[in-house]
Amino acid sequence: MQKYYFNIKYEFNKETVHKQIARQLKKKNSDYICVADGVILSIANRKPEYLKVVNEGMFSICDSGYVPLYIRWIHGIHYEQYCGSQIFMDIVSSKKYRMFFMGTSKETLDGLRQNLVKINPAVTDMTFLELPFRKVEEFDYEGIAKTIEADGADIIWVALGAPKQEIFMNFLKPHLRHGIMIAVGAAFKFFSGNEEKRAPNWMLDIHLEFAFRIMQAPKKQLARCAWIIITLPRLIYQEWKRNRKR
Repeated sequence: MQKYYFNIKYEFNKETVHKQIARQLKKKNSDYICVADGVILSIANRKPEYLKVVNEGMFSICDSGYVPLYIRWIHGIHYEQYCGSQIFMDIVSSKKYRMFFMGTSKETLDGLRQNLVKINPAVTDMTFLELPFRKVEEFDYEGIAKTIEADGADIIWVALGAPKQEIFMNFLKPHLRHGIMIAVGAAFKFFSGNEEKRAPNWMLDIHLEFAFRIMQAPKKQLARCAWIIITLPRLIYQEWKRNRKR
């Protein structure tokens, strides 16, 4: 059973995440999983309608290296980060599922396909769909759902950036009869070899990935970090108060 921390419905156990995916795929409906980093945590706790979207999915995995630290300080419970690029590569390399990849540019998708085929040759025959640049309310969700269902995909990867990709999955869900959507943000770019790179392991180990991202895209990332810094003290205090009441 997932637990709520900082108002987000998290699942931290990797084995449970994959068991839940397998279980859901046996059902005759669709669902989605969010990959909640510090940006999503900040936006969700400032915008109630977005928090509702995030928590209406199956659960969120934790793409923040700091949230497990805060939980350990407040609750004394040890959890580990499970980021979007990790679940993406775990599922691709497992070779268990037919997948559908959508979002970002054709150049990124082409690079992604080329690199993923080396890991999972079956990716050669899978669909990579570039989505037009438009407001999240303006997509043809019924048409997209028909394309996915004709493909027969089990896992639908969505890379539109937060908060757009989570809202996109929420809008698409009622039109899909099968499959699990997973929003993976920059993972397409990481593995395409054409654009952004992920921080080196030593930076990940000491929780400095945010610094690497700031160096990659200073204007974008500094604005995001500013909101996280503004939101975080209140969230930590509220979580501490909830724990005291328990």
